[in-house]
Amino acid sequence: STSQTANMGDAAARAAMDPGLIAIIADEDTVTGFLLAGVGNVDARRNANFLIVDSKTSVQTIETAFKDFTHRSDIAILLISQFVADMIRNAVNEFVKPIPAILEIPSKEHPYDMSQDSILMRVGHLISSDGSVAAI
Repeated sequence: STSQTANMGDAAARAAMDPGLIAIIADEDTVTGFLLAGVGNVDARRNANFLIVDSKTSVQTIETAFKDFTHRSDIAILLISQFVADMIRNAVNEFVKPIPAILEIPSKEHPYDMSQDSILMRVGHLISSDGSVAAI
């Protein structure tokens, strides 16, 4: 029926507006693992939700991908290898919006260092030493 078709159209419009994709900026092994797990997406304009970083990838390319992913309305989470985040630390630290959530992850060649994780540091500032949560 026509009303069912209209409702389906509304549902499709809502689904298109809901952020839901996971984007990833990391080394080839890490990105490949996430792609094999089903995280990969390429839209109609051939925009991918991932960037593979290797020794030839420029800092500008990484920063451009970071800005593109953080400005896309369909990205809910951005996973970034910590060693890559260190290369664009200022851009990562300046991003303060809740969506997409930025999560720094380890990679095979670079172990995770809690002291470098800007998100963890922000959370630490919100929670005082006695365990109480600071006013937001």
